[in-house]
Amino acid sequence: MSNSIKQIIQDKYGQVARSGLSSQQTGVRSVAEAFGYSTDELSSIPAEANMGLSCGNPTAFAGLRPGEVVVDLGSGGGLDVFLAAKSVGPTGRAIGIDMTADMIDLARKNAARVGGGQPPANIEFHLATIDQLPLPDASVDCIVSNCVINLAPDKTKVFAEMARVLKPGGRLAISDIAIKKRLPDDLSKNLMAYVGCIAGAIQIDEYRAGLLAAGFSAVETQDSGADLNAYGNVEGQSACCTPDMTPIAATPTTTGGLEVLASCCGSSGGAEKTATDSTKKSGGSCCGGTGDSSIAATTSVASSIHADLQDLLTRYDVNEFAASVKVLAVKGAAVKGTAVKGMGHAE
Repeated sequence: MSNSIKQIIQDKYGQVARSGLSSQQTGVRSVAEAFGYSTDELSSIPAEANMGLSCGNPTAFAGLRPGEVVVDLGSGGGLDVFLAAKSVGPTGRAIGIDMTADMIDLARKNAARVGGGQPPANIEFHLATIDQLPLPDASVDCIVSNCVINLAPDKTKVFAEMARVLKPGGRLAISDIAIKKRLPDDLSKNLMAYVGCIAGAIQIDEYRAGLLAAGFSAVETQDSGADLNAYGNVEGQSACCTPDMTPIAATPTTTGGLEVLASCCGSSGGAEKTATDSTKKSGGSCCGGTGDSSIAATTSVASSIHADLQDLLTRYDVNEFAASVKVLAVKGAAVKGTAVKGMGHAE
């Protein structure tokens, strides 16, 4: 992953981790429910583990069993790790991998909440990228992931890493965004569309071909039918800055060949602090009315991934171009009966 794009992704997701978004907010909870989480599931884990970043519920069709080792690629605040830990029980392990330090810190705090002060013994989180997993070969029974693999520029490397750490016969249960048809140029080249899980996604057929080439079999993909417009339900998207963000100057830029969508705010780390000229207009001010009035406080001028996605939703019917998909596969030759729960049969 190019260092500049990686830094921007880390910065944007770090902002979300620090934003205070949680299931306590109706909009955030409604996004998770729209993508398949039940009220009981959400109430059984810390509210802060859900930030409205999902595009499915992979633990619901992973067929997890007591004693298994399950790894969540891009674990965020720990939502799927905590649900997986309940399924694999005290004799199993639920491991979260995330490349954003703020997300790992949040997930570990949430784990302490789950354990009443100390993280449960069967839960752990590691700071790492999903194309370089800090796990031994053939050590994992199941890999889950939720709307993250589309962010990886080198998906071939990610698929190879998944195959490396899975045991023979181990399986994948992935929720992700996949492309149904060619994206418009301004959408495919937009960095915030990439960070928001759209521009980095690949065609469904490419997904299948990549997994087969990595040594997986019984590869199945299914459009979940979920409405991607659900992301527009997250509350507070008209606000320009979250409390830990500061107003910044608006200057046009591109990064790694991708145009940067408007953002008048940046974290104190300041990986991305630019806005395109196309967002400048009168009639609003940034950051609660105290910023430069030449920058409109519209959904184009956003404080978070959710607001960047809302901007896309105002300009495109995202469902026309992309879909929330379930992706399932088995490492090596499939054995009868190893199909993942709820997705047909193993060949």
